[in-house]
Amino acid sequence: MSYGPGDFERVTMSDQRTTAHGGMETAYGFRQVDENEKQGLVNTVFHRVAKRYDVMNDLMSAGLHRAWKDAMISWLAPSKQPGYRALDVAGGTGDIAFRIVEASRRSAEVTVLDINGSMLEVGRERAEKKGIAENLTFVEANAEELPFEDNSFDAYTIAFGIRNVPHIDRALDEAFRVLKPGGRFLCLEFSEVEMPLLDKVYENWSFHAIPRIGQAVTGDGEPYRYLIESIRKFPNQQNFAAMITDAGFSRVTWRNYTGGIAALHSGWKI
Repeated sequence: MSYGPGDFERVTMSDQRTTAHGGMETAYGFRQVDENEKQGLVNTVFHRVAKRYDVMNDLMSAGLHRAWKDAMISWLAPSKQPGYRALDVAGGTGDIAFRIVEASRRSAEVTVLDINGSMLEVGRERAEKKGIAENLTFVEANAEELPFEDNSFDAYTIAFGIRNVPHIDRALDEAFRVLKPGGRFLCLEFSEVEMPLLDKVYENWSFHAIPRIGQAVTGDGEPYRYLIESIRKFPNQQNFAAMITDAGFSRVTWRNYTGGIAALHSGWKI
């Protein structure tokens, strides 16, 4: 599938973000699918892009995802004391987990959880090369059913992954469950652009340029089309904050980056 000039207006005008009441469970990009199908379709996307995941994020954010991730870790401020435990969900390739380990001066214990084995394999290889494998545990599991006991972690992080979880409300409930009292939830995700003019520039870049560049660089443009569409379906900042609050979190807030292209949401288990 490709978009022509006339299709761009049709696609953007038909794009209705889901709300705090759900909708992502049946949205595979702009396509409606049975909720039992979605996870398998998303898994296929990430099996196809695992080896080029950093390239994908560079394309989708013009390289800015690296600065946003650094800002995420700065706001998290992981403890440098032994015993600090973090869970990074949908973090297979290790980008966030590695940053947490380094920011803690290699004292943090980070569990990297992903439903996709291909992504986890990339993360394991990268951890070995960086010499930080002993601080990390890699677990293949579903964010909607975490294989951990209640009150297990000091922090739960997820970057550019929650919009790919079919039942976001279940993932948020699980995040609340596994965090210790006083634990921190942080979610970095593409969001709704709130700056005039930038929103139009970003729409054009997303729908016209990214799939074509993805095709040229990786030989496969289809995953990029899904990922761009999934961004447009994800709840905006206010609605996602409402979902986090509904899961039981307190002091829920967010910070916009680059005019709202990305937003970092924070909540506490109190």
